[in-house]
Amino acid sequence: MNPRVKNAEYLLGNKLKIEFRNGECKIFDFSSYLEYPVFGPLADPEFVKTLTVQQGTVCWGNEIDFDPDTLYLDSTPLMEFQAD
Repeated sequence: MNPRVKNAEYLLGNKLKIEFRNGECKIFDFSSYLEYPVFGPLADPEFVKTLTVQQGTVCWGNEIDFDPDTLYLDSTPLMEFQAD
């Protein structure tokens, strides 16, 4: 099992900065998920800003969330992201 989310914040450009419980910080780009209807509301930055962290993952109300393993495995370590 991968580490769970401790904190998250929205960054411009469909990205989230995520701090995991193991101390790692990563950047998750959710751009590719916007093509799926369930994630459509995430195209609105004001909606994305309403995120919360619940039970180790990032959520928007009771309607949208990401699997915490997806957040961990499909994100880029912060150091690599800054080097790009």
